[in-house]
Amino acid sequence: MLARTLALICCLLTCSFAQAQPESVAILQARAKNYLQAGDFDNAALVLRQALIQSPDDLELNKDQVLAYTLKRDYARARETVVALCDRPNADAICFQLAGNVFKALEEVKECEKYYKRGLKKFPNHGPLYSEYGELLWSTKDPRAIGLWENGIKVDPGYGGNYYNAALYYYYTTEKVWGLIYGEIFVNLEGLSERGRSMKELLLKGYKEKLFIDGDLTQLAEKTINPFAKAYLQEISKLSSLTAQGLNPETLTMIRTRFLLGWFDGPATQFPFKLFDVQRQWVQADLFEAYNQWLFLTPETLAAHEAWKKTHAESWSKFQQWQQNRVFRVPSGQYYQSTL
Repeated sequence: MLARTLALICCLLTCSFAQAQPESVAILQARAKNYLQAGDFDNAALVLRQALIQSPDDLELNKDQVLAYTLKRDYARARETVVALCDRPNADAICFQLAGNVFKALEEVKECEKYYKRGLKKFPNHGPLYSEYGELLWSTKDPRAIGLWENGIKVDPGYGGNYYNAALYYYYTTEKVWGLIYGEIFVNLEGLSERGRSMKELLLKGYKEKLFIDGDLTQLAEKTINPFAKAYLQEISKLSSLTAQGLNPETLTMIRTRFLLGWFDGPATQFPFKLFDVQRQWVQADLFEAYNQWLFLTPETLAAHEAWKKTHAESWSKFQQWQQNRVFRVPSGQYYQSTL
């Protein structure tokens, strides 16, 4: 009887000990991320606090905690945590992005700019830092913003944010070429996002309301300093008469196809360019019309697009299959906007 009682006590003590063991850091972090995704920032911060008791120097945990504090608007704790993070030798680029977010929220512009500069000094090829620093400057219409976005495109051509910001910037200037180029690259990088959908509308407007609106592009080409933009305008100016039919996805397909024929018969040798290479691949696959239907799909063109799909179901299906399996990447060494 005594032996059985002692065994029972040992079993209960073992179970209690097992129940008292803390959960692993990995489990706690995963739970916190679930809370973050669900919008429960208070619980995310609580769970991360428990994880940090076990692993206080874990960089990823601390970054998640800064994010949780920022999202729950506990800016005092977010500030304290992120300042310490950025001072650590192993601070990564995201630490400085988080610092920028915190100081933006606190409206401490000078501190925010300081941390973006520190981040870029340590990580000069990190596109998101250029993008977000430029957004900070452009919030006060500081013209230095476009230089940051251009530098971001140059050093990190695979990151979409700088193309998006630069395309928006150029759309609202008299510049005709780079808004279209950067806008289309962005849609290829991020076409399914809300920003991608809004950029499609801007692209269509860019062709209809900007590129051809002033008549003779030949004179503009002669005045243009940038060699790539000059070559682009020289080729596209030959097609101005085709706008007499109006501009829509169908007529733009015709204009852009003829542009590619001219481009690859001349300027392409001097200016190898991924975007035009991809466009030519669509032409060769007899899918360029479908690509343009996708590229210029906006609320304005939706009804015509639906009608087009009914008569081009096979082409649209094939395009979608190709699009799903395609990864668009801009290689280094194809940066031509060098006149800023």
